[in-house]
Amino acid sequence: MAIIDSVKAKAKADKKHIVLPEGMDRRVWKAACMIEREGIADISVIANDFEVEAYSRGLDVSRINIINPNTSDKLQQYIDDLVVLRRMKGMTPDEAKELLTTDYIHYACMMLRENEADGVVSGACHSTANTLRPALQIVKAKPGVKLVSAFFIIQVPNCEFGDEGIFLFGDCGLEQNPDPERLAAIAVDSARSFEKLIERDPCVALLSHSTMGSARHPDVDKVAKAVAIAKEMAPELKIDGEMQLDAAIVPEVGIVKAPGSPVAGHANVLIFPDLDSGNIGYKLVQRLAKAEAYGPVTQGIAKPVNDLSRGCSANDIVGVVALTAVQAQLGI
Repeated sequence: MAIIDSVKAKAKADKKHIVLPEGMDRRVWKAACMIEREGIADISVIANDFEVEAYSRGLDVSRINIINPNTSDKLQQYIDDLVVLRRMKGMTPDEAKELLTTDYIHYACMMLRENEADGVVSGACHSTANTLRPALQIVKAKPGVKLVSAFFIIQVPNCEFGDEGIFLFGDCGLEQNPDPERLAAIAVDSARSFEKLIERDPCVALLSHSTMGSARHPDVDKVAKAVAIAKEMAPELKIDGEMQLDAAIVPEVGIVKAPGSPVAGHANVLIFPDLDSGNIGYKLVQRLAKAEAYGPVTQGIAKPVNDLSRGCSANDIVGVVALTAVQAQLGI
Protein backbone atom coordinates (compact mmCIF):
# COMPACT_ATOMS: atom_id res chain seq x y z
CA MET A 1 0.00 0.00 0.00
CA ALA A 2 1.29 3.47 -0.86
CA ILE A 3 2.09 5.31 2.35
CA ILE A 4 0.37 8.41 1.00
CA ASP A 5 -2.93 6.49 0.88
CA SER A 6 -2.64 5.90 4.63
CA VAL A 7 -1.88 9.59 5.16
CA LYS A 8 -4.89 10.58 3.04
CA ALA A 9 -7.14 8.28 5.09
CA LYS A 10 -5.98 10.00 8.28
CA ALA A 11 -6.56 13.41 6.73
CA LYS A 12 -10.11 12.48 5.70
CA ALA A 13 -10.95 11.27 9.21
CA ASP A 14 -10.51 14.76 10.69
CA LYS A 15 -10.62 17.30 7.87
CA LYS A 16 -8.51 20.41 8.26
CA HIS A 17 -8.59 23.73 6.42
CA ILE A 18 -5.53 24.06 4.17
CA VAL A 19 -4.70 27.18 2.15
CA LEU A 20 -3.05 27.15 -1.29
CA PRO A 21 -1.78 30.69 -1.99
CA GLU A 22 -0.63 30.09 -5.56
CA GLY A 23 -3.74 30.60 -7.64
CA MET A 24 -1.46 31.74 -10.47
CA ASP A 25 -0.44 28.13 -11.17
CA ARG A 26 -2.70 25.65 -12.96
CA ARG A 27 -1.23 22.68 -11.06
CA VAL A 28 -2.63 24.20 -7.87
CA TRP A 29 -6.14 24.35 -9.30
CA LYS A 30 -5.93 20.77 -10.53
CA ALA A 31 -4.74 19.68 -7.09
CA ALA A 32 -7.48 21.66 -5.35
CA CYS A 33 -10.12 19.92 -7.46
CA MET A 34 -8.62 16.52 -6.65
CA ILE A 35 -8.49 17.31 -2.92
CA GLU A 36 -12.11 18.47 -2.93
CA ARG A 37 -13.28 15.37 -4.82
CA GLU A 38 -11.40 13.02 -2.49
CA GLY A 39 -12.47 14.86 0.67
CA ILE A 40 -8.90 15.13 1.96
CA ALA A 41 -9.21 18.67 3.34
CA ASP A 42 -11.23 21.86 3.18
CA ILE A 43 -9.34 23.92 0.62
CA SER A 44 -9.00 27.65 0.02
CA VAL A 45 -7.15 28.96 -3.03
CA ILE A 46 -5.92 32.58 -3.02
CA ALA A 47 -6.25 34.30 -6.38
CA ASN A 48 -7.55 37.49 -7.96
CA ASP A 49 -10.29 37.42 -10.60
CA PHE A 50 -7.85 37.38 -13.52
CA GLU A 51 -5.90 34.44 -12.04
CA VAL A 52 -9.06 32.43 -11.44
CA GLU A 53 -10.14 32.92 -15.04
CA ALA A 54 -6.71 32.32 -16.57
CA TYR A 55 -5.53 29.32 -14.56
CA SER A 56 -8.66 27.37 -13.62
CA ARG A 57 -10.28 27.47 -17.06
CA GLY A 58 -12.03 24.22 -17.89
CA LEU A 59 -11.96 22.96 -14.29
CA ASP A 60 -15.00 22.79 -11.99
CA VAL A 61 -13.95 25.06 -9.13
CA SER A 62 -17.49 25.85 -7.97
CA ARG A 63 -17.00 24.04 -4.65
CA ILE A 64 -13.58 25.49 -3.89
CA ASN A 65 -13.33 28.45 -1.54
CA ILE A 66 -11.60 31.23 -3.51
CA ILE A 67 -10.15 34.19 -1.65
CA ASN A 68 -9.35 37.44 -3.44
CA PRO A 69 -7.29 39.48 -0.96
CA ASN A 70 -8.13 42.71 -2.77
CA THR A 71 -11.84 42.35 -1.99
CA SER A 72 -11.66 40.35 1.25
CA ASP A 73 -13.46 41.74 4.28
CA LYS A 74 -10.47 40.55 6.34
CA LEU A 75 -7.95 42.70 4.48
CA GLN A 76 -7.99 45.74 6.78
CA GLN A 77 -7.75 43.59 9.90
CA TYR A 78 -4.77 41.77 8.42
CA ILE A 79 -3.11 45.04 7.44
CA ASP A 80 -3.49 46.38 10.97
CA ASP A 81 -2.25 43.17 12.58
CA LEU A 82 0.71 42.81 10.22
CA VAL A 83 1.80 46.40 10.93
CA VAL A 84 1.76 45.67 14.67
CA LEU A 85 3.56 42.36 14.19
CA ARG A 86 6.33 43.87 12.06
CA ARG A 87 6.48 47.30 13.67
CA MET A 88 10.08 46.79 14.85
CA LYS A 89 11.02 46.39 11.17
CA GLY A 90 9.27 49.62 10.25
CA MET A 91 6.30 48.06 8.44
CA THR A 92 3.82 50.67 7.18
CA PRO A 93 0.14 50.14 6.30
CA ASP A 94 0.89 50.66 2.60
CA GLU A 95 3.68 48.09 2.69
CA ALA A 96 1.46 45.62 4.54
CA LYS A 97 -1.32 46.06 2.00
CA GLU A 98 1.11 45.55 -0.87
CA LEU A 99 2.41 42.30 0.61
CA LEU A 100 -1.03 40.92 1.44
CA THR A 101 -2.55 41.67 -1.95
CA THR A 102 0.37 40.74 -4.23
CA ASP A 103 2.46 38.15 -2.36
CA TYR A 104 -0.30 35.80 -1.26
CA ILE A 105 1.80 33.67 1.08
CA HIS A 106 1.64 36.61 3.51
CA TYR A 107 -2.16 36.56 3.37
CA ALA A 108 -2.17 32.78 3.90
CA CYS A 109 0.17 33.04 6.89
CA MET A 110 -2.05 35.73 8.43
CA MET A 111 -4.96 33.31 8.09
CA LEU A 112 -2.95 30.79 10.12
CA ARG A 113 -1.98 33.37 12.71
CA GLU A 114 -5.61 34.45 13.11
CA ASN A 115 -6.73 30.80 13.49
CA GLU A 116 -8.76 30.93 10.26
CA ALA A 117 -6.85 28.02 8.69
CA ASP A 118 -4.90 24.98 9.87
CA GLY A 119 -2.07 24.80 7.33
CA VAL A 120 -0.53 26.29 4.20
CA VAL A 121 1.11 24.62 1.18
CA SER A 122 3.07 26.77 -1.27
CA GLY A 123 6.18 26.69 -3.45
CA ALA A 124 4.91 25.37 -6.80
CA CYS A 125 6.06 28.60 -8.43
CA HIS A 126 7.95 30.29 -5.59
CA SER A 127 11.30 29.60 -3.95
CA THR A 128 11.66 27.97 -0.56
CA ALA A 129 12.80 31.31 0.87
CA ASN A 130 9.68 33.06 -0.46
CA THR A 131 7.52 30.39 1.17
CA LEU A 132 9.20 29.97 4.53
CA ARG A 133 10.43 33.49 5.33
CA PRO A 134 6.87 34.86 5.77
CA ALA A 135 5.97 31.74 7.78
CA LEU A 136 8.79 32.37 10.23
CA GLN A 137 8.01 36.09 10.40
CA ILE A 138 4.24 35.74 10.85
CA VAL A 139 3.39 32.26 12.15
CA LYS A 140 6.67 31.89 14.09
CA ALA A 141 8.40 28.80 15.44
CA LYS A 142 6.86 26.70 18.18
CA PRO A 143 7.85 27.80 21.67
CA GLY A 144 10.96 25.97 22.82
CA VAL A 145 12.00 24.47 19.47
CA LYS A 146 15.69 24.62 18.64
CA LEU A 147 15.18 25.18 14.92
CA VAL A 148 12.78 24.79 12.02
CA SER A 149 13.87 22.10 9.58
CA ALA A 150 12.43 20.20 6.63
CA PHE A 151 12.17 16.61 5.46
CA PHE A 152 10.82 14.43 2.65
CA ILE A 153 8.77 11.28 3.00
CA ILE A 154 10.16 8.90 0.38
CA GLN A 155 8.61 5.64 -0.85
CA VAL A 156 10.80 3.59 -3.15
CA PRO A 157 8.96 0.94 -5.21
CA ASN A 158 10.04 -2.70 -4.94
CA CYS A 159 12.58 -1.86 -2.25
CA GLU A 160 13.58 -4.15 0.60
CA PHE A 161 15.47 -1.42 2.46
CA GLY A 162 14.19 1.06 5.03
CA ASP A 163 10.69 0.30 6.25
CA GLU A 164 9.47 -1.65 3.19
CA GLY A 165 10.88 1.10 0.99
CA ILE A 166 9.64 3.96 3.18
CA PHE A 167 12.14 6.54 4.41
CA LEU A 168 12.32 10.00 5.89
CA PHE A 169 15.13 12.15 4.44
CA GLY A 170 16.19 15.24 6.41
CA ASP A 171 17.08 18.06 6.12
CA CYS A 172 16.65 18.33 2.35
CA GLY A 173 15.03 21.73 2.13
CA LEU A 174 16.04 24.32 4.70
CA GLU A 175 19.19 24.08 6.87
CA GLN A 176 22.20 24.82 4.68
CA ASN A 177 25.08 23.57 6.84
CA PRO A 178 23.91 22.74 10.36
CA ASP A 179 26.43 22.60 13.21
CA PRO A 180 26.44 19.51 15.47
CA GLU A 181 23.76 20.87 17.80
CA ARG A 182 21.42 21.73 14.95
CA LEU A 183 22.12 18.47 13.14
CA ALA A 184 21.25 16.57 16.33
CA ALA A 185 18.00 18.51 16.66
CA ILE A 186 17.11 17.68 13.05
CA ALA A 187 17.75 13.98 13.77
CA VAL A 188 15.57 13.89 16.89
CA ASP A 189 12.75 15.99 15.40
CA SER A 190 12.78 13.88 12.22
CA ALA A 191 12.57 10.64 14.21
CA ARG A 192 9.54 11.91 16.07
CA SER A 193 7.90 13.16 12.88
CA PHE A 194 8.41 9.74 11.25
CA GLU A 195 6.93 8.02 14.29
CA LYS A 196 3.85 10.25 14.32
CA LEU A 197 3.20 10.50 10.58
CA ILE A 198 4.11 6.98 9.48
CA GLU A 199 3.26 5.24 12.77
CA ARG A 200 6.35 3.04 12.63
CA ASP A 201 9.44 2.91 14.82
CA PRO A 202 12.18 5.27 13.62
CA CYS A 203 15.70 3.97 13.11
CA VAL A 204 17.95 6.99 12.54
CA ALA A 205 21.29 7.08 10.73
CA LEU A 206 23.36 10.27 10.49
CA LEU A 207 25.09 9.98 7.15
CA SER A 208 28.66 10.76 6.15
CA HIS A 209 31.38 9.64 3.75
CA SER A 210 32.80 7.82 6.79
CA THR A 211 31.49 4.93 8.90
CA MET A 212 32.42 4.90 12.60
CA GLY A 213 35.72 6.71 12.17
CA SER A 214 36.84 5.10 8.91
CA ALA A 215 37.87 8.54 7.64
CA ARG A 216 39.23 11.62 9.39
CA HIS A 217 37.98 15.07 8.51
CA PRO A 218 36.23 17.98 10.27
CA ASP A 219 33.04 17.12 8.35
CA VAL A 220 33.16 13.63 9.88
CA ASP A 221 33.78 15.08 13.34
CA LYS A 222 30.69 17.25 12.95
CA VAL A 223 28.43 14.27 12.31
CA ALA A 224 30.01 12.20 15.09
CA LYS A 225 29.43 15.05 17.57
CA ALA A 226 25.83 15.37 16.39
CA VAL A 227 25.26 11.66 17.05
CA ALA A 228 26.52 12.01 20.62
CA ILE A 229 24.30 15.05 21.24
CA ALA A 230 21.24 13.36 19.71
CA LYS A 231 21.70 10.30 21.90
CA GLU A 232 21.78 12.56 24.96
CA MET A 233 18.69 14.44 23.80
CA ALA A 234 16.65 11.31 23.12
CA PRO A 235 18.19 8.17 24.65
CA GLU A 236 14.98 6.25 23.96
CA LEU A 237 15.48 6.53 20.18
CA LYS A 238 17.60 4.32 17.92
CA ILE A 239 20.15 6.83 16.59
CA ASP A 240 23.66 6.03 15.35
CA GLY A 241 26.44 7.17 13.08
CA GLU A 242 28.40 8.50 11.43
CA MET A 243 27.57 6.08 8.61
CA GLN A 244 27.93 5.72 4.90
CA LEU A 245 24.64 5.19 3.12
CA ASP A 246 25.22 1.50 2.37
CA ALA A 247 26.14 0.78 5.97
CA ALA A 248 22.96 2.51 7.07
CA ILE A 249 20.45 0.62 4.92
CA VAL A 250 22.02 -2.64 3.67
CA PRO A 251 22.09 -5.30 6.44
CA GLU A 252 25.04 -7.23 4.99
CA VAL A 253 27.13 -4.04 4.73
CA GLY A 254 26.03 -2.75 8.12
CA ILE A 255 27.23 -5.91 9.87
CA VAL A 256 30.70 -5.52 8.33
CA LYS A 257 31.13 -1.75 8.64
CA ALA A 258 29.32 -1.11 11.95
CA PRO A 259 29.12 -4.37 13.92
CA GLY A 260 26.96 -4.09 17.00
CA SER A 261 25.12 -0.96 15.85
CA PRO A 262 21.35 -1.08 16.49
CA VAL A 263 20.82 1.07 13.39
CA ALA A 264 23.28 -0.16 10.77
CA GLY A 265 21.53 -1.95 7.92
CA HIS A 266 18.06 -1.05 9.16
CA ALA A 267 17.80 2.77 8.98
CA ASN A 268 14.54 4.32 7.81
CA VAL A 269 15.33 7.92 8.85
CA LEU A 270 18.35 9.26 6.96
CA ILE A 271 19.90 12.50 8.19
CA PHE A 272 22.16 14.22 5.68
CA PRO A 273 25.11 16.33 6.87
CA ASP A 274 24.15 19.41 4.83
CA LEU A 275 21.57 20.75 2.41
CA ASP A 276 23.64 20.00 -0.68
CA SER A 277 23.83 16.27 0.02
CA GLY A 278 20.21 16.12 1.18
CA ASN A 279 18.79 17.87 -1.87
CA ILE A 280 20.94 15.84 -4.28
CA GLY A 281 20.12 12.62 -2.46
CA TYR A 282 16.36 12.91 -2.52
CA LYS A 283 16.29 13.99 -6.18
CA LEU A 284 18.53 11.06 -7.20
CA VAL A 285 16.20 8.61 -5.50
CA GLN A 286 13.09 10.34 -6.87
CA ARG A 287 14.29 10.45 -10.48
CA LEU A 288 16.41 7.30 -10.84
CA ALA A 289 14.51 4.94 -8.54
CA LYS A 290 11.10 6.36 -9.54
CA ALA A 291 10.34 7.01 -5.88
CA GLU A 292 7.45 9.04 -4.58
CA ALA A 293 8.85 12.08 -2.74
CA TYR A 294 6.55 14.25 -0.63
CA GLY A 295 7.92 17.50 0.73
CA PRO A 296 9.78 19.39 1.81
CA VAL A 297 7.63 19.09 4.94
CA THR A 298 8.59 21.50 7.69
CA GLN A 299 8.79 20.74 11.40
CA GLY A 300 9.00 23.25 14.20
CA ILE A 301 6.64 25.99 12.94
CA ALA A 302 3.72 26.83 15.24
CA LYS A 303 1.31 25.67 12.53
CA PRO A 304 2.32 23.70 9.42
CA VAL A 305 3.53 25.70 6.44
CA ASN A 306 4.96 23.38 3.81
CA ASP A 307 7.05 24.00 0.74
CA LEU A 308 6.80 22.31 -2.66
CA SER A 309 9.43 21.56 -5.24
CA ARG A 310 8.92 23.83 -8.24
CA GLY A 311 9.04 20.66 -10.33
CA CYS A 312 6.03 19.22 -8.50
CA SER A 313 2.98 17.71 -10.15
CA ALA A 314 -0.65 18.19 -9.11
CA ASN A 315 -0.47 14.75 -7.46
CA ASP A 316 2.56 15.87 -5.45
CA ILE A 317 0.59 18.88 -4.19
CA VAL A 318 -2.27 16.61 -3.13
CA GLY A 319 0.16 14.44 -1.17
CA VAL A 320 1.76 17.38 0.62
CA VAL A 321 -1.68 18.79 1.47
CA ALA A 322 -2.60 15.43 3.03
CA LEU A 323 0.62 15.42 5.05
CA THR A 324 -0.01 19.01 6.12
CA ALA A 325 -3.52 18.13 7.29
CA VAL A 326 -2.18 15.24 9.38
CA GLN A 327 0.53 17.49 10.81
CA ALA A 328 -2.21 19.90 11.87
CA GLN A 329 -4.08 17.03 13.53
CA LEU A 330 -0.97 15.89 15.43
CA GLY A 331 0.55 19.28 16.19
CA ILE A 332 3.79 18.53 14.31
